[in-house]
Amino acid sequence: MNKQDVLKLSSMPLQSPTYPEGPYKFFERQYLVIYYRTDPALIRKMLPEPLEPDGDTVSVQWLDLPDGEGFGAYSAALQAIPCTFDGEKCTFLTQMYVDNCPPLAGGREIWGYPMKYGIAKLETASDTLTGTLTYSGQRAASGTMVYKHNAVADKTELEALLKRTQVTLKLIPDIDGSAAIAQLVGINFADIVVKGAWTGRAQLELIPSVNCPMADLPVLEHKGGLHLVTDMTLPYGRVLHDYLDQNADLARAPIGSSGQGDLSGGGDPMVAAN
Repeated sequence: MNKQDVLKLSSMPLQSPTYPEGPYKFFERQYLVIYYRTDPALIRKMLPEPLEPDGDTVSVQWLDLPDGEGFGAYSAALQAIPCTFDGEKCTFLTQMYVDNCPPLAGGREIWGYPMKYGIAKLETASDTLTGTLTYSGQRAASGTMVYKHNAVADKTELEALLKRTQVTLKLIPDIDGSAAIAQLVGINFADIVVKGAWTGRAQLELIPSVNCPMADLPVLEHKGGLHLVTDMTLPYGRVLHDYLDQNADLARAPIGSSGQGDLSGGGDPMVAAN
């Protein structure tokens, strides 16, 4: 295998790359998003500078992804914090758990998604949409929402929420253990189609866990739930802030570009969703 062959590989290992080249299309992608109010001081503690908090409402989200091109079928759970970057609204993904190797490896290596291995399940049980997250054999989070009570007719504002930029902290060490990459990355979904959307009452339980610390942002008040079914495309991202660049504070990349994506707006999410 020559140099050109090596550089054409989409990922490791060379005999069987873990994931192909993108962009990556998702079909029938289903969300359960539960919004809740938490401690603003703890939000500030978990946001890496230069991100700034945007309110005291955060979310835990479950995703069922039955058809992801290049990744297959998998489920995920994540915690998201609304914030701003240079005054622009965005969302920081602080932790994420998936149950399938290709999206876990690709998510970390390409976009810097904060992915670890965990068992997330999003299911409908009788009249209740349920989400569970199990890490190392122990339950770390449980969420429930009424099933399809309040259909959202006008999906304009929901599409705007999905188009808001996600931000991740991408950290990749060099061969000597020092930082080779230390970046804030902007990620923007494209080709978004909202096939169904519902709001309603929701409850969330977070159980303290040393390696799955969603409970470190405790639930102070439930703010409601959002249930979505979508198609969308995940393209490659871009660097918003490079911690290894001494001039990064003088010239930062703007986050506002076409084809964006996230599900956590500041303010009252139930107002924004309707």
